[in-house]
Amino acid sequence: MSSPAPLPPRRRAPVFRPRFTISILYLVGFAGAFMLLMCLPGFMEVLAAGGDEETITRRAAEVAQENARPYVALALSLLATGLGGYYEVLPGLREG
Repeated sequence: MSSPAPLPPRRRAPVFRPRFTISILYLVGFAGAFMLLMCLPGFMEVLAAGGDEETITRRAAEVAQENARPYVALALSLLATGLGGYYEVLPGLREG
């Protein structure tokens, strides 16, 4: 009797890395952070002025509409995500 043929070595399954999904999450997170940073000085003025809760809420909404620049925030978030991915400083976008 002959011995059975040796089995080929098992290959390890490739590791799943959802880089695209993580990139979208970084874009959204950075855009939200940049929008908040653009509106933050106005929010601080509203809080410093004081008043009742309704007035503060109404004035904060006005400040957010005046100071929000969504296209600038999106451009900055694209730049931050792109540079972070290129220089491999963002977790989840690193190659190694």
